Amino acid sequence: MELKRPKMSNPVHFLAFGFGSGLAPIAPGTFGTVAAMPIWWLCAQLPLWGYLAVTAAVIAVGPYLCGKTSDDMHVHDHPGIVWDEIAGLLITMIAVPITLWGALAGFVAFRVFDIIKPWPIGWLDRRVAGGLGIMVDDLLAGVYAAVVVQLLIWQLPTLFT
Repeated sequence: MELKRPKMSNPVHFLAFGFGSGLAPIAPGTFGTVAAMPIWWLCAQLPLWGYLAVTAAVIAVGPYLCGKTSDDMHVHDHPGIVWDEIAGLLITMIAVPITLWGALAGFVAFRVFDIIKPWPIGWLDRRVAGGLGIMVDDLLAGVYAAVVVQLLIWQLPTLFT
């Protein structure tokens, strides 16, 4: 089955598809996470409250962006919808030092949890519908990944400075 293409001139589709990164022919979720890295880097320059405010805003608009795009395309959770990866990575990267090791640890941890979907991530992914359903697994993967990255920072502080 050939998937429908979004209307990239539609700002909702453009954002839901991660500024076009979700159009990648393979691994769109990974490309969406790659697109989230510069967003993380820019937001990480803010004070923590600013970072958290941006992250909260990304999460708040996510169900609408993902749900509307999914409805417009008549496909539930189109693989190219990657706004959820952006939100999940921002959760993962809360208070992570802006270093190469911080970026790599967060990227890898988030992708691992997003792909393997340990309980209850996979369970929620199968049971929650609509825009929230598209978002929820990545939000929780971001929380799991954040815990792992913070434990790494705590255990190996010199690696992350």
